[in-house]
Amino acid sequence: MHKSQVLTAILVLAAALLPGCTPPAASRPDRARATVSSRHAPRILVFTRTTGYRHASIPVGVQTLRELAQAEGIALTRSEDPALFDDASLARFDAVVFLSTTGDVLDDAQQAAFERYVGKGGGYMGVHAAADTEYDWPWYGRLVGAWFDSHPQGLQTTRVRFEGDAVALAQDWQVTDELYNYRRDPRGTVEVIATVDESRYQGGKMGTDHPIAWCHTRLGGRAWYTGLGHDAALYADPIYRAHLLRGLRYVTGRADVC
Repeated sequence: MHKSQVLTAILVLAAALLPGCTPPAASRPDRARATVSSRHAPRILVFTRTTGYRHASIPVGVQTLRELAQAEGIALTRSEDPALFDDASLARFDAVVFLSTTGDVLDDAQQAAFERYVGKGGGYMGVHAAADTEYDWPWYGRLVGAWFDSHPQGLQTTRVRFEGDAVALAQDWQVTDELYNYRRDPRGTVEVIATVDESRYQGGKMGTDHPIAWCHTRLGGRAWYTGLGHDAALYADPIYRAHLLRGLRYVTGRADVC
């Protein structure tokens, strides 16, 4: 080897060993993720079909998600067409958002396609009445994390406490919304993001541990759910918007924490 080549090799090796130097791309654990995410901007489907109660907040919810997605460089498609739930159509999207869906919104074939989609790594984000959806589909119950049981009369005001990395959003967030009780406490099967304080309002039925938002990956893809979002006014709250943005970033692979 020529002396100049030897010197160059020594200098490259020394630089790689210096503190703070970036390791070669082939040795970085995020290399595969970066390669996948660089192929295209994330794309999401916002699904708002209802066959039960229809929330008046759906239009402002769609607009809020559209604004958040646009600022994040995420392409958004909104639809109420269940025919999009086939293998070819779902493959176009990095994640699907169920925004206050209610009732039976997919048939058996569409359900099977969505199960395959999530099983292969597709993301799912549920907002509010997404938990009031598809009670006869056990797989969906595991995906959303917990089904709706009941809620107090009218809007109630309480404190939301964030957990884990989500505490960066707020230490003491006062929220007025329709506060869901769930058929079971999902803690232990999901990573809880936030709870509500039942001592500050009337009608809570879950006790001292009342999760209201959570995430998990136990069905293959990333799943994220928040029970907040009934009241249209809440979508103007900067903390709620930041909460939704964390969900979007998580289910599209833009962030590894929920």
